[in-house]
Amino acid sequence: MTSVKEFRVDEPATADGLGRGRFVFTDAYSVFDWGQMPDAIPHKGASLCAMGAFNFELLEREGVPTHYRGVADPDSGRVVPLDEATAPPTEMAIDLTQVPDLPYEGPHAGYDYDAFHAAGGENYLVPLEVVFRNRVPVGSSLRRRREPADFGLDDLAGADGEWPDEPVDLPEPVVEFSTKYEQQDRYLTRAQADEVAGVADVEALESLARDVNRVVTDRAEAAGFVHEDGKIECLSVDGELRVADVVGTFDENRFSYGGRGISKEVVRQWYKANDPDWVAAVKEAKESVAGRETDDWRELCDESPDPLPPAVVEAVSDLYAAGANAYTGREWFDAPGVEAALDAAEGL
Repeated sequence: MTSVKEFRVDEPATADGLGRGRFVFTDAYSVFDWGQMPDAIPHKGASLCAMGAFNFELLEREGVPTHYRGVADPDSGRVVPLDEATAPPTEMAIDLTQVPDLPYEGPHAGYDYDAFHAAGGENYLVPLEVVFRNRVPVGSSLRRRREPADFGLDDLAGADGEWPDEPVDLPEPVVEFSTKYEQQDRYLTRAQADEVAGVADVEALESLARDVNRVVTDRAEAAGFVHEDGKIECLSVDGELRVADVVGTFDENRFSYGGRGISKEVVRQWYKANDPDWVAAVKEAKESVAGRETDDWRELCDESPDPLPPAVVEAVSDLYAAGANAYTGREWFDAPGVEAALDAAEGL
């Protein structure tokens, strides 16, 4: 299902009901949609599993339906609530829905969502990512697609109408929709999202995203973080929407702490500064795939990413571990405090 989580099926989903399975969180990572990168980052998988479980349990207490069932205790293997885990978990038990294939019919016809929904019926993973934004940090794609005036921020724009160089808080959270299973993420209008969603209601998807954003934002503030943006994925079963995948981690969301960013963006920025040839080749390949019979831009990329230096791996590992400790309020990992971890990451 993803490049950094393994997916295990205990009982497959059917047209008539949900199945059961597990996510196994690995220490692999991905940037720029490349897929699995050359290195592993110690503690990353367990950090994301702990944060994701913590947020799912917050959501359940707030009455937000999810596919979460618990974590596998590393010692006993039993599925338990997070607070009963005896060590940092790396496996999350979940309900499973159907994930049909999304056929690509070539550059003119595009993707066949009718076939996707015919196969999914009333029990499927909605092929959308629902993105919520509270702030527009440096590096946000919103800066390329929208202008400050679109959000009533005319006074913050420069003379040319461009975004300022520092992060900008939005007056109200913004919700957007992008594709989930296309080879390149594509932001959609509300009407396009409604077509892609199938029987799932776009207004209900937005409402669910706003509920998740509120819960994660409140928890982040209580733990000393600022929640800048994030996304959810959802399953639809017999007309009910539930939050799926993982919520509120340093891979799915952007957080800051004391004005400094703490998310996967740290690694993205390292590659932009230290492996620009690969970053440029990825951008070129994504652009050149337009009009071709294949939708896999990776086949057209002539470069491969460099491995991270050991010092970078260690610093990023500490950042994930320190952040998970602080966010969940439990010392899962032997890691420095968040401030010290950020200092080390900034010095890379």
